[in-house]
Amino acid sequence: MNCNGGDSRVGVAVLGSTGSIGCQTLNVIDQHSDRFRVVALAARVASERFLGQVERYRPEIAAVFELTLGLGHGKGPVLPGVDGLIAAVTHPSADIVVVASSGHAAIVPTIRALELGKTIALANKETLVCAGEIIASLAAANSNFVRPIDSEHSAIWQALAGSPVSQVARIILTASGGPFRTAPSAKLAQVTAAEALAHPTWSMGDKITVDSATLMNKGLEVIEAHWLFGMLYEQIEVLIHPESVVHSLVEFVDGGQMAQLGLPDMRLPIQYALTYPERMQLSSHRLDLAELGALHFERPDTERFPALRLAREAGIAGRTYPTVLSAADDEAVRAFLAGGLRFVDIATTVEMVLEKHQPADVTLDSIWEADRWARFAAGEAVTAMRSRRRD
Repeated sequence: MNCNGGDSRVGVAVLGSTGSIGCQTLNVIDQHSDRFRVVALAARVASERFLGQVERYRPEIAAVFELTLGLGHGKGPVLPGVDGLIAAVTHPSADIVVVASSGHAAIVPTIRALELGKTIALANKETLVCAGEIIASLAAANSNFVRPIDSEHSAIWQALAGSPVSQVARIILTASGGPFRTAPSAKLAQVTAAEALAHPTWSMGDKITVDSATLMNKGLEVIEAHWLFGMLYEQIEVLIHPESVVHSLVEFVDGGQMAQLGLPDMRLPIQYALTYPERMQLSSHRLDLAELGALHFERPDTERFPALRLAREAGIAGRTYPTVLSAADDEAVRAFLAGGLRFVDIATTVEMVLEKHQPADVTLDSIWEADRWARFAAGEAVTAMRSRRRD
């Protein structure tokens, strides 16, 4: 239902409006301002960028997860905390909710929006990694497919083109391989934060860029794909593709493969999630295959990059293992970026925490408890490894 008070444009709520995906979402909306309007903005903190967005778009509601006293904007106060995020995504004028934030704070707001039948365009990994069982059940009950924004999952969605899972043999997620794809093992032990943040093809936030370098990001996407498309883990494969032009592939039971190609530009999957089932013009550079010349593919090396293996194992184990995987990785990456952990020890930290975990069935309470425990356990593991290195 459109509740925009006579305005026929589609109302969009953007959760995580100041991040890379959030900003690119607003760019897409700017290109189609006759079709869409921003009705809600939400971010972690009230940064200058956020306040500038609020001033420019004049949303009906604005919210921040972490409150600073005295905040307000021309049309009312900035709402705080999880309740503020929930208010933003459940606003009556919001037809589509773009979940562009990172972290676990998006899980409950996404669930609440789904319960109201809102259309969800999802870029937040933790929502499906940690609460995929809850999200998939809700979406199925409401016949409300979650529209993926990650380029790989969007590519699968586009390649499937409505085909039933029974006609699919496997899906193949592509990965650039990161900046250390060909680096010897000895080099990996010496990798600096600056080197890890130099992604060869995509421009992303620090956390996801490091996850791309370790291949943890691709492992998380394997778990997401399981919940998005209802595929068994043995039907989900990963292929290294350095050019990042083939965004992913679907192989059907007759052996035919369908792929979605394009230059690395997140605005395309964002726009497709907003305009589906239509396609609209997008101001961007276009792929020229003749100019590119060649495409390369190889299998991932899970010996040098064990994070991919750990993620798949956690997904198959299910219950609260994926939450622990995500939280432990978050803490390990934070320690690496702060100079307190080696690059090669990120996956080691995650594995140590997973081995100690006592899993529980997935509920919101068990997710929060597993997250809390994993972060504490990861901190202990980081401290232990630093002590061993000093000795």
